[in-house]
Amino acid sequence: MARKLRIQYPGATYHVINRGNYKSDVFAEPGAPHAFVSALEEAVDRYGWRLAAYVVMRNHFHLAVQTPEPNLSAGMHWLQCTFATRFNRMRKENGHLFQGRYHAILLESGRDLARVVDYIHLNPFRAGLVKSDQLSQFRWSSLSRYAKNQRFNGLSTINWMQAIDLHDTSDGWRGYEERLMRKAGVSAEEAESEHKQLTSGWAVGSENWKESTLADHIPDRAGDEADGFTGLNPDMLATKWHLRLRQELAEAGKAETDLSTARKGADWKVTIAERMQRELGVPIKWLAQELQMGSPGSVRAYLCIKRKN
Repeated sequence: MARKLRIQYPGATYHVINRGNYKSDVFAEPGAPHAFVSALEEAVDRYGWRLAAYVVMRNHFHLAVQTPEPNLSAGMHWLQCTFATRFNRMRKENGHLFQGRYHAILLESGRDLARVVDYIHLNPFRAGLVKSDQLSQFRWSSLSRYAKNQRFNGLSTINWMQAIDLHDTSDGWRGYEERLMRKAGVSAEEAESEHKQLTSGWAVGSENWKESTLADHIPDRAGDEADGFTGLNPDMLATKWHLRLRQELAEAGKAETDLSTARKGADWKVTIAERMQRELGVPIKWLAQELQMGSPGSVRAYLCIKRKN
């Protein structure tokens, strides 16, 4: 069976999310959060991860994790299977606990990681479980472990505190709690905007970084059944196509501004469209819009004429 693509490389940092099967309150069961955190501690140690933050809610969990080795998939498989086995044994039941595959969003910088750590630590407040000044009292959060100095091996501030000009000291943690209090006071619109930025798509970072990451780690035809990949994130594909378009323009001696000034059916545009459609499977609609070639029907006509010649 074909699998969805995971980007893994040494030192990659991720925001990992998964929910209970059918959005069930899997962690509302007595002992379930403790069992998951215990399995998480083992996974972090076993796979050499650096865990920046975690939170276990009633029906989902969040992790902010850096992988010195490219082993996120192996580690997450072990973590979720181990927890499920222990949980089902405890309940004397069988069945899947999580809704399919977890979502892993790549993070570019320490500041991006710090934003995700904040988001994770604010989850109990935004879910209405604690007040903003009681966040460190939420038991199933890394903030509680940091506040009580009860860290386990691998739970680390790595580079996220430094990225926001704080230090792993008592003064630094007071400053961090003040930071969370400020963020807790933002408007609902701002909170929702950040939620979308940090929990959707495939990466958080600059466009240049996203493009270089895809260029380094995804083959041009990723997404083909023949390559064993399906369901590639649409944002990931669009970034890959934009990168290839810029390469094609450079090879043709053209600039992006030429796209708007040249004829819709210019020979060089048709050549680029034909090559990208044939080699990458880029949709006609995307080519029509990005190459400014008119309607999708016009592009099909241009390509048909070219392929007959």
